[in-house]
Amino acid sequence: MHDIRSVRTDAPAFDAALARRGLANPSEAILAVDTRLREVQTELQAALARRNSLSKDIGQARAKGDSETADALTAEVAALKTQVPALEEAERSLKLEIEALLAALPNLPADDVPDGPDETANVEVSRHGTLPSFDFAPLEHDHLAARLGYDAEAAAKIAGARFAVLSGPLARLHRALGQFMLDHQVSAGWQETAVPLLVRPEAAFGTGQLPKFEEDLFKTSDDRYLIPTAEVSLTNLVREQIVEDDSLPLRLTALTPCFRSEAGSAGRDTRGLIRQHQFEKVELVSICTPEQAEAEHAHMVACAEAILTALGLPYRKLLLCTGDMGFSARRTFDLEVWLPGQNAYREISSISWCGDFQGRRMNARLKTRGEKGTRGFVHTLNGSGLAVGRTLVAILENNQAADGSVAIPPVLHPYMAGITRLEPR
Repeated sequence: MHDIRSVRTDAPAFDAALARRGLANPSEAILAVDTRLREVQTELQAALARRNSLSKDIGQARAKGDSETADALTAEVAALKTQVPALEEAERSLKLEIEALLAALPNLPADDVPDGPDETANVEVSRHGTLPSFDFAPLEHDHLAARLGYDAEAAAKIAGARFAVLSGPLARLHRALGQFMLDHQVSAGWQETAVPLLVRPEAAFGTGQLPKFEEDLFKTSDDRYLIPTAEVSLTNLVREQIVEDDSLPLRLTALTPCFRSEAGSAGRDTRGLIRQHQFEKVELVSICTPEQAEAEHAHMVACAEAILTALGLPYRKLLLCTGDMGFSARRTFDLEVWLPGQNAYREISSISWCGDFQGRRMNARLKTRGEKGTRGFVHTLNGSGLAVGRTLVAILENNQAADGSVAIPPVLHPYMAGITRLEPR
């Protein structure tokens, strides 16, 4: 969410920043409505002032016995009783129109974000780990998993496309991954949190899912939404609060199911576990001051990278360009894990700094202890640490053997009840 005052103060700079995200002169429509709003407000203030003045004038006229003047003034007051509510309704309507225009606009990109229309303009920052070599043609994960306990047909009968049924040691490995990731992040200082999976519309608005991306969400009959990520629930924990800066950063983590309609992804990743309607993910959220945000972004990226390193998975880090960033992000780093079956790197974590964009939408204000008033809005960051299903995919493809078995990374052995290898059925 943007501050109308920043648009009024420097519309050219506002337009230039959003032009980097492919938007042409958004300030024009906003300022046109804002001009009408201020005209209505001026007229309303004049009408209210006139009404107050007339009340005094009527009393003075009646005190002097001037009934003709008093009656004329009374008639004017009656006219204002109709005019003032109409002006108040016009003011309310124009404010909502401005809020809707501002709410539909993405965040302003940070200065160091590269310009570009799509993922082709993302910048590779670094690579880590050694790509595995095989003396056979490595399989993609869905072919491997089909012999290890993955049943796509059963899932389709139960729920339709883009769902999975896992069983036996493969299901245990999936559970082990989530537990390991959560334990790892808690040991790194993130506060484990159990959160609602259903949220009100205002919560989804606060993190930027609504109103623009409603089609990506699953909605219930009682006007709630299934979370697409625990970011929504975790970030909204400070909604409509005044947060004292000496209590920050607040680092939160949760392992939850996530639900996405995958609108617009028709034909992409239709097989296997890469892109599903329901999946599990360990989410990281940081609530901090503007001064802490840079360090928090680096820390969050490092915490996500640590999982990949512990699992022995090769990956690369990308700085996303303006055309590939999410709606609420000012800057985003993606971690992409190597999938030998696809002979490609694929996204496994996206870590974003949102500035005060979400804080403003949630009305989560920042206060310095001992000082009067607030000093703006909190900054928020979020990222995956990691997506469980995609990490399972990476383990299957990177640790596969010619006989179809898969070695389980040693750090997961304590979670596997003595199972160190998945064997084909």
